[in-house]
Amino acid sequence: MAGRTRSLLKARMARSGFLLCEPLLLAVVVFAACLFGIYTRPLGFLATIWPANAIMLGLLLRRPAMRRAYSWLLAAFAYVAADLLTGSDLPKALLLNGANIVGVGTAYLVSVRFSESVLRLRHPSSLLYIATSAAAGAAASGVIGGIANPIMFNGSVISGWSFWFATEFVNYVAILPVILSAPPFRSINRTDKRFALIASSRHALPILALVLSAVAVIVIGGPGAIAFPVPALLWCGLAYPVFPATLLTLLFGLWSLAVISNGYLPRVPGPFDETALVSVRLAASLIALGPIMLSIVMQNRNGLLARLHHLATHDQLTGTFNRHAFHESAQRLIAVQSKPVAVFMIDLDHFKAVNDSHGHAAGDEVLVSCAERVRDCLRPCDAFGRIGGEEFAAVIVDCPEAKAAGVAERIRNAIAGEPVLLADGGLLTVTVSIGVAVSADISSASFERLLATADVALYSAKSKGRDRVELSNCDVPALIPRTADLR
Repeated sequence: MAGRTRSLLKARMARSGFLLCEPLLLAVVVFAACLFGIYTRPLGFLATIWPANAIMLGLLLRRPAMRRAYSWLLAAFAYVAADLLTGSDLPKALLLNGANIVGVGTAYLVSVRFSESVLRLRHPSSLLYIATSAAAGAAASGVIGGIANPIMFNGSVISGWSFWFATEFVNYVAILPVILSAPPFRSINRTDKRFALIASSRHALPILALVLSAVAVIVIGGPGAIAFPVPALLWCGLAYPVFPATLLTLLFGLWSLAVISNGYLPRVPGPFDETALVSVRLAASLIALGPIMLSIVMQNRNGLLARLHHLATHDQLTGTFNRHAFHESAQRLIAVQSKPVAVFMIDLDHFKAVNDSHGHAAGDEVLVSCAERVRDCLRPCDAFGRIGGEEFAAVIVDCPEAKAAGVAERIRNAIAGEPVLLADGGLLTVTVSIGVAVSADISSASFERLLATADVALYSAKSKGRDRVELSNCDVPALIPRTADLR
């Protein structure tokens, strides 16, 4: 009893430590993001790039363990501490960071009502919802920014609100999609492969086009230059998954803000005043919405096409290839082989009696269970399909006669060795007959010939009492007519 109590106590302490660790992590990340924004802002102005609010909102939406009252308290402390550490006085730090907390809180209250598919940027309209929450958060923080502008910068309330709104909205739109679409840490290996694909010469062309368009902005200049990268960004949205597309649009957003804010855009008549700066910042952020929305739509389209293709090529009951898809897959396998190939015909014994005695639902359960057991005996590179009611077929490459016999016996034992558990709790013993055709001279053997030879071997297994394996050499076939009664 004492041991159990200690175990429960340790579990509670571990859980408490985890729950405290998440808010601390949020505070550390917010503090670092604040320092980045402070040290990159022009002297005497608000930060051009302020990632802290978008990062905090993204983490709160992605990590439910951070959604606690003390998370907000620790984050507020991190905001104020960053300002105080870099020389701001306390009233100024409280006022400015009050605007940050109010903005994040408002955007969070709007965003938390969205569905998981919207928050993970899987819905075609996801970015419209995210832009709505970003606008709400930016508008709320802009209210306090408008109050602070006359006090701290001798400006008007309206200009303070508009400048704060534009800056916050741009940062939310640029940074938040990256955090929301980022893959989980456990799938980092798959992400690496995804970026390796992008780094290949053919898939790198959209990025090259984006770089060249950025160069054109600097070289050509003019008021319309900010739109030069739009075709390349749309190409990126067409070519890449959502997460890489959000990263590229983030880089574009940061680059455009740096170019505009630091006056690197040549041949623009007159300097950028505050109104023009707000307008161009909003234009850059709205441009960035297009490629991400296009990428989301393309991913949904590709997913739909994949599901339709799966439905068209797979048996809906067992999940194996259907007859047509199996034939195509088998022919492709055999066409590129130079090593021995084995074709299996697998038929459930007395399956009609199963349906008659136990019902078609039980028969379906038997088919599903047997298909799973056969699949477990094959390799991923082998072809396996359901080609008839209770009849399956498989093609195994690099499989000489001795190996084919071993695989066939393993399949037979896997099915006959353990009864099928039915939904009503009953147990049903099932056996199979297997005919195997093997060809060492694959150059002279077609798939149709291999399949016909395996069918003859299956007939032989049925005629000899069922629940057995019969092998036949396709190089010397002896075709025997099949008899339906043996089924």
